Amino acid sequence: MEGNRTTYKSIDEYILQFPPEIQDILNTLRKVIKEAAPEAKEKISYQMPTFDLHGNLVHFAAHKNHIGFYPAPSGVEAFKQELSEYKSSKGAIQFPIEKSLPYELIIRIVKFRVAENIKKVK
Repeated sequence: MEGNRTTYKSIDEYILQFPPEIQDILNTLRKVIKEAAPEAKEKISYQMPTFDLHGNLVHFAAHKNHIGFYPAPSGVEAFKQELSEYKSSKGAIQFPIEKSLPYELIIRIVKFRVAENIKKVK
């Protein structure tokens, strides 16, 4: 039984479901990821905006009180010290909606994941 689960066809469609202030955050995050990983392709995976470069690079999603950022367990582990002020788990980081996202840190995490995925392919 499926329920009323929405299936998104694009990142634009995903972002448009949120109020304008959340859309602004998501669009900025998307732009920052694109700039850090210009070769990555956009897609929806696990019903979340996803960037793919030789496999999933990072995902992100809006939740009630936070923006979830999912750079795989290695992306969280490599930046554990700098992420210590945020709630995180094995492969996920929660950035509170009421605070500015740490875009410089996100750029570094994305670049780390790009290098990691490229290295896996070689």
